[in-house]
Amino acid sequence: MEGEINNLILVWLTVVVSLCYCYEVSKIFPTVTKARLLAVLPVSCLFLCLPLNLTSIHLGGTTSFFISWLSNFKIILFAFNKGPLSSNPPLPLSRFIPLACFPIKFKVQDSVNLPASTKKRDKSILSYVVKMLMLAILVRVYYFKKILHPKIILLCYCLHIYFMLEMILALVSSAANALLRVELEPPFDEPYLSTSLQDFWGRRWNLMVPNILHPTVYQPVRSISARFVARKWAPIPAVLATFLASGLMHELVFYNIGRLKPTGEVTCFFLLHGVSVSVEIGIKKMVTGKFTVPEIVSGPLAVAYVIYTSFWLFFPPFLRCKAEIKGCTESLAFVEFLKTGRLVRPSELSCPFL
Repeated sequence: MEGEINNLILVWLTVVVSLCYCYEVSKIFPTVTKARLLAVLPVSCLFLCLPLNLTSIHLGGTTSFFISWLSNFKIILFAFNKGPLSSNPPLPLSRFIPLACFPIKFKVQDSVNLPASTKKRDKSILSYVVKMLMLAILVRVYYFKKILHPKIILLCYCLHIYFMLEMILALVSSAANALLRVELEPPFDEPYLSTSLQDFWGRRWNLMVPNILHPTVYQPVRSISARFVARKWAPIPAVLATFLASGLMHELVFYNIGRLKPTGEVTCFFLLHGVSVSVEIGIKKMVTGKFTVPEIVSGPLAVAYVIYTSFWLFFPPFLRCKAEIKGCTESLAFVEFLKTGRLVRPSELSCPFL
């Protein structure tokens, strides 16, 4: 475990140095030129490889998501003088680095709506407390794994991933909030209240992903497709390309977690949802004003569809990575460190309910 911590420090020091280099590149080449693109390209390639130095699911998986995916896409946009890292006047380095590293988005403080903001923050704290309690209940449910139906266990994994992602991203946002003293947008927006697949993927689930995929993939593909098809249907190829990019990046994250040869199932999962969202968009365009499915019906159907298809395509490669075992033993090793101050190899521990 000590070697993993040392590797983590080395990886993140490399990330910070690389971002400082990109920041200086923007001063040398203030406009978009081939030289600027070529100068940034090595950093993009480096960010794809850096998480391979980490083997744990919490440190390696999280670093892969933050650096190989989100930060990499932001750097690519930055090379074209676009995206959240590009602004006029330029961002100070103290904001450039955390904004590049983490899935955060700065919001303008609004003194007029401060009471509403405080009320919303209190609601968020209560929501996190409830989710932590539900996560604790899920852990107890795993003790009965052998007598429960496999589909029930997979449903528990769905909830577990949602609770863990929301809490991890919320911790990152809170840390950035404390250090930078800015209000940050929430990473999720109650995805269980989605009214459609388009609403789930675009406006509620892991909002930092659509926020970065929209300018890097969706907008360029939509602009190109508008030259060949009617503008009304130009979003369809863009949606498919966006989900394809998401699938490929998930394959990379899964590889960093388990180091198993990618099977393409995760990419197929996201392509399936890309097709499904495209069909949904097409139907909405054709029946606008003629027929509307009540949200009380479409919402649960959309969430159920996401869960059911995840059983089929998303979780098989996830379980082959033994992610649940790694996550459990690493959590136990962390608890042991808090109790005794001793670093323990996760492989030395066994999960009591797996």
